[in-house]
Amino acid sequence: MPRFSVIVPVYQVQDYLTECLESVLGQAGPDLELIAVDDCSPDGCGAVLDAAAAADPRVRVLHLPENVGLGRARNAGLEVATGDYVVFLDSDDTLTPDLLKAVDERLAATGDPDVLVYDYARTYADGRITRAAAGHVFGAASPDVFDLAARPDLLDLLQVVWNKAYRRGFITEQQLEFPAGYYEDTPWTYPALLAADSITLLDRVGVHYRQRQEGGNILATASRKHFDVFAQYDLVFAFLDRRPDLDAWRPVVFGKMLHHLNTVVAKPGRVPPGDRREYFRRAAAHCARLRPAGYRPPAGVDGVRTELLGQGRYTAYQAVRALAKARRLVNR
Repeated sequence: MPRFSVIVPVYQVQDYLTECLESVLGQAGPDLELIAVDDCSPDGCGAVLDAAAAADPRVRVLHLPENVGLGRARNAGLEVATGDYVVFLDSDDTLTPDLLKAVDERLAATGDPDVLVYDYARTYADGRITRAAAGHVFGAASPDVFDLAARPDLLDLLQVVWNKAYRRGFITEQQLEFPAGYYEDTPWTYPALLAADSITLLDRVGVHYRQRQEGGNILATASRKHFDVFAQYDLVFAFLDRRPDLDAWRPVVFGKMLHHLNTVVAKPGRVPPGDRREYFRRAAAHCARLRPAGYRPPAGVDGVRTELLGQGRYTAYQAVRALAKARRLVNR
């Protein structure tokens, strides 16, 4: 049985795929299997994967008969994974050298916890590499092993699946799986962190997160699919409904949800202009249904914005946003 199963969903990344695969297969240290899931990619990715499998027995390729999307492709990889721990990697990104060796050493030193979290850095076409803005979380004083109550600031990190190693038994115990649609990491990462009895940190950049300029990031593409964010948070709160022992986290998760909903609508090029008012109506209905007792909005402009969004007040929201932008210009 390998120590790590590295699951890589693949779709239209022919220009980056070889570099991604090499970053995994070149890892020093423990045994691994690389499970590459060809999500019916229309380019030459399937042939690249087959060549890699022919050259290295650690590579297993799944060719899906139809395109199912990122989350479901990961599920297909999970079904055949055999490693002690599961690591996810997107196929245009890369693992940093010797990451898995460092992860294995940290896991062994901390008694094989449920989840290990490492950091990432954004990489740009001009060669720039910038560590994640919340990297300070890793430098804070912390027990070696803890649950989320001891380090709630982990929820300040970007809630992505690919900066963590998960004990495969924990995934099975918690019945974690990815939904279809955009923002599929959300209903995985929140339940995983909330349910984990044992978490540890590795203060190290483990992933180089490629910032593609040619429109490769679907989350930067204008589409009604960004409305999927509502369904994904329904899944998060459905998980909380099944875990009354985690009720104290509802106000925290609600606040993170509001922040995320605001990010989706505030980022240019996501929600199409003609659909923005509908997005606000959906947000108001969503928040009215899920708002927990004890939630208090943050202070300042951010709190005003999220409250206006949560109440569906589109015109007032736009006015506050315009005022904040004007103040930034004046203060330059």
